[in-house]
Amino acid sequence: MRIIVCVKQVPDIAEMEKMETDPKTGTIIREGMPAIVNPFDEYALEEAVTWKEKQEGEVIAISMGPPQAEDALVKCLSMGADRAILLSDRDFAGSDTMATTYTLARAIGEIGDFDLVLCGQQAIDGDTAQVGPMLAEHLHIPQITYVNRIEVEGKHVVATREVEDGYEVIRCRMPLLLTVVKGINVPRVPTYSSLSEAMDKEIPIWTAEDLDVERDRLGLPGSPTAVTRIWYPVPRTGGQVLTGEPPELAERVAQVLLNILQG
Repeated sequence: MRIIVCVKQVPDIAEMEKMETDPKTGTIIREGMPAIVNPFDEYALEEAVTWKEKQEGEVIAISMGPPQAEDALVKCLSMGADRAILLSDRDFAGSDTMATTYTLARAIGEIGDFDLVLCGQQAIDGDTAQVGPMLAEHLHIPQITYVNRIEVEGKHVVATREVEDGYEVIRCRMPLLLTVVKGINVPRVPTYSSLSEAMDKEIPIWTAEDLDVERDRLGLPGSPTAVTRIWYPVPRTGGQVLTGEPPELAERVAQVLLNILQG
């Protein structure tokens, strides 16, 4: 079984006050920003490695980003991925989800045959949840989103997915793409030895020259989405802490709510 996991390096939300945006393009300036592996992608990688260990095969982590995104792939290798590929080129800069998924699809085409493509349900820096479904369309394969349980039966996958009013169980033949949710597993913590081994592995960097692509579909020129405005939400002020016995607290809470309603 060959599983490809799409991984994104995202700004560390604990350091969001340091984030800057390009005033012309509206895109995040990622150079110099503290970064982490997108947490949802770690669940996808853990699931891929778990199934590789059960059925044998290969897990390939792939990411598109600036050179420092190699750090995210090193972590993927330390968690059990067999290979990692970084897509990095100035021509890829400023990609929206359309240009990103086009580029990823062309890179996966260069990798060759696969059984599964796994993605996190969304990236914490965009929250669009578009990359997985759009990538499946580019690859012309079925997709199952918001998956919280996977079973492999021969050439088929039986996936349980979360929906608004419960769960759906879907059986589909491979190859296919799955996006996974947080509750599917608990990602392993890399050991010192696995991290050391990962740092010694070569991570090839593929540029636009290495892919069979149409240049006008890459990066900012190939992105139909235009960011017109970015702003930070207004910070919440501290709340009021009420203490006392339950009867007294009930009266005080009722009075606070009444004051709010009365303006």
